[in-house]
Amino acid sequence: MRAEKQYLIDEVATHLKKSDYVILANFSKATVGDVHDLRKKLAAEKAEFHVVKNSSLRVAAKALGLPAFESALVGQTAIVVGGKNSPGVAKILRTFFKDKQKIEVKAGVLSNKLITSKEVEQLADMPSLESLRAQLLGLLNQPAGAFVRVLNAAPSSLVNVLQAKVRAAEAK
Repeated sequence: MRAEKQYLIDEVATHLKKSDYVILANFSKATVGDVHDLRKKLAAEKAEFHVVKNSSLRVAAKALGLPAFESALVGQTAIVVGGKNSPGVAKILRTFFKDKQKIEVKAGVLSNKLITSKEVEQLADMPSLESLRAQLLGLLNQPAGAFVRVLNAAPSSLVNVLQAKVRAAEAK
């Protein structure tokens, strides 16, 4: 293999290793300014947008053991990788598509499983990582709070019962 091709494959492989997801997009209608705006928005989630050659992506993905996404490698392809918040990245892509109608999601890979563009859309509907953490903490705090209220209620109800018995004994 020529050194130039190997360099491109290694570069794509480096990008693919940055996260546990990759989103494949068609950017054929996007201008340089549009891509620049998208990259700025993705930077907020520590994600990156890279234009890649389909052949380099195919070889790098196979070398890394990613599922085959041959059907998505038609036309111009860009990959979105990086960051830990895949739902947040999917939301940015969905919003960008709604606003500009220029970048279209082809497919994706999430935790070594191939996902369709519809599933990427569903991923965008998920709450953010911070929101999920807050919900989990809320769920964990609810039983603990209820348990503390039960513990506090037991002594106070015991005191009420004892006071009632004392009043009853005094009334005799």
